[in-house]
Amino acid sequence: MIVGVLVLNASYEPLHVVSVPHAIRMLVRKVAEIQEAEDGRPFGLFPRPKIVRLVRYVVMKWRYTHPPRWSRRGVLLRDGYRCAYCGHRADTVDHIVPVSRGGERASWLNTVAACGGSARSCNARKADRLPEEAGMRLRVTPRVPDWRELQTAGIAAPAA
Repeated sequence: MIVGVLVLNASYEPLHVVSVPHAIRMLVRKVAEIQEAEDGRPFGLFPRPKIVRLVRYVVMKWRYTHPPRWSRRGVLLRDGYRCAYCGHRADTVDHIVPVSRGGERASWLNTVAACGGSARSCNARKADRLPEEAGMRLRVTPRVPDWRELQTAGIAAPAA
């Protein structure tokens, strides 16, 4: 399911995902053109875009010199919105080593996607313990994602 509009550089490399209104503003300002649109679903005077391409090339070397900054959405995208403990749909982030026990709050290597929202969720079951203490096993190994992985995962992310 498309969450937003994919923005391509003039060289057709993916840059990021923006909202439909943002993409329309780019079209009005003539900084982008529609590459692909949804049939029969106009947005004002324009067809509803799926993919837009910038008219001029934007240098993005800065993006690839550093890994992406940690974010809750980034962890969910990296883990495919799947709980790292049970494999069900994840809607929150769990700290492997709890912050209260010295774990880093905003670290790719200390956070995984987890199911939450109820007393029976994995996040609630693990609580303020290490996975081993809670009798839980991680199904994935936390890692720092690269930009392209987050970009492609963001295009097909489930609606929140």
